[in-house]
Amino acid sequence: MKANILIASLSILLLSSCGKSKQDPCFDSKKEEFKKTCCSNSANIEEYTFQGKTVYVYEPGNCGADMTSEVRNEKCETMGYLGGITGNNKINGEDFANAKFVKTVWSN
Repeated sequence: MKANILIASLSILLLSSCGKSKQDPCFDSKKEEFKKTCCSNSANIEEYTFQGKTVYVYEPGNCGADMTSEVRNEKCETMGYLGGITGNNKINGEDFANAKFVKTVWSN
């Protein structure tokens, strides 16, 4: 009887962890920091698949000229910046237009 309860408990634990995010714990703290420093409207964090990995684009919104959008990987490491005065559209030498949009993680 105890073995059945243990097996059922482990099964539930394993199944409930399947939908957990692969994000590094720093993602939540970066998101909270970003919310404090971004524009008061039109800012967002979007998830993409790029170069076979999950990446996040931190779009600060429309409250300043030549602002850049930071691109971070799922380990919360900065990969590069999009936009700005030069209009950069490449990350790791590849056009970010090749990225596949997954979802909006946060917006204001």
